Amino acid sequence: MKTVWLIFKVLIVSLFIVSMIITGGIIYYKKNYEQPEIKKEISKKIETQTVELQEGNVQIIEEINDWRLILVNSENPLPENFAVELANFDYSRQFDSRAINELVTMIKTMKAEGVKNIWVQSAYRSPEYQENLFNNKVKEFINMGKSPEEAERLASKWVNKSETSEHNVGLAVDFNNVKVDFEKTREFAWLIENAENYGFVLRYKKEKKDITKVNYEPWHWRYVGVEHAKEMNRLDMCLEEYVEYIKTKNTNNKKY
Repeated sequence: MKTVWLIFKVLIVSLFIVSMIITGGIIYYKKNYEQPEIKKEISKKIETQTVELQEGNVQIIEEINDWRLILVNSENPLPENFAVELANFDYSRQFDSRAINELVTMIKTMKAEGVKNIWVQSAYRSPEYQENLFNNKVKEFINMGKSPEEAERLASKWVNKSETSEHNVGLAVDFNNVKVDFEKTREFAWLIENAENYGFVLRYKKEKKDITKVNYEPWHWRYVGVEHAKEMNRLDMCLEEYVEYIKTKNTNNKKY
């Protein structure tokens, strides 16, 4: 009987010691390995980085796919199935409906400030109309004695082929008589000073001819949005340069 009682006491003591060891281990683990505040802070940092990455990606998508920065030229024709919603500027001219208010406001402001000899000569053109313009320009050079190949090359310096013209996009506008001497007018001077405030830039500058592949056109202005217009002017970039600048900038700023 005494032997049984002794075994029972030893068993009780052993269980007590084991339970104390386990309890102590749990307390030690929680104290040294589970730190709620640190885990919370780490989780917060991870969440913040995730949000920043998501926001960065959204910004990249928005800027590259910004409809105001669509680049159309001899190397970048209109996207397949391109369509634009147009609004009437007057009885015969149309402009992108998303930007027509800026065009109308800019011209009204010019006239209100006494710079009144301004009118829209050309705005949106259908691809079919653009093709006729180009073909007529080719014929003009052929009549001057140029070969068909040379006539087409020269014509492309002044008139873009169909679906490679900004006029097909609905964001370009030609002012007044569409001649180089437009640069000598008060209207041109006003545009140089103020057009960026309405989202417009001089599209084909003299010094950018090698990049745009288009001759200097002081009458041709392009809508890109106020923030982009100001930045393009600050950087002295044409649209070809600016689009590449935006892509490079976004790539360098991308977070992983």
